[in-house]
Amino acid sequence: MNFKEGEVLYFNKPLKWTSFALVAKVRYHISRKIKVKKIKVGHAGTLDPLATGVMIICTGKATKRIEEFQYHTKEYIATIRLGATTPSYDLEKEIDATYPTEHITREMVEKTLQDFIGSIEQIPPVFSACKIDGKRAYDLARAGQDVELKPKTLVIDEIELLSCELPIIKIRVVCSKGTYIRALARDIGEALNSGAHLIGLVRTRVGNVTLDKCMDVENFEAWLEQQEIEIEN
Repeated sequence: MNFKEGEVLYFNKPLKWTSFALVAKVRYHISRKIKVKKIKVGHAGTLDPLATGVMIICTGKATKRIEEFQYHTKEYIATIRLGATTPSYDLEKEIDATYPTEHITREMVEKTLQDFIGSIEQIPPVFSACKIDGKRAYDLARAGQDVELKPKTLVIDEIELLSCELPIIKIRVVCSKGTYIRALARDIGEALNSGAHLIGLVRTRVGNVTLDKCMDVENFEAWLEQQEIEIEN
């Protein structure tokens, strides 16, 4: 392996880790192994701290492929709680409002999910990495500023209802780059004349890279020790 020439690694991002923290950990271990102070390492698609799953990390010259990987189709398993909303659309923030769910049936959920398949317009969450005048939306939102984001066009290829134990539903989503599953949870709640927020999210696939091909970061140092690595002088 030659990390400067470029390698592509697959990780299962741990819960509560930022995407940046995972990149930093991988960079640290590689730098120590090949005895360099600096090496390019980057990820191909952010995952929220409260999400887990497939994260592609590129090193050295392979960082040029990051954009290519970002455009690959992604698959998620999302667990959504109906009847309550949070400002972040997930568990990062406390519940700010509750809504009735008695009128919701499994049939209604299945029918509503079908309305989101295809090309849709989605307003990203204010607690997101979207930029407004060069600043991250989540920085502005956390500072208490009003954030207004414009809708983005994206494509949802598939939505499948995996379980429906109201008010909790679990869905499988296959979608394009730029899809916020938190925002999808919000929109599903509104479409059901209720509210909703995300309580669990796993990215199970990016392109052809599935979760079973990913390594855990705690095993990375030991994995590195077993590799034949080219170390340039």
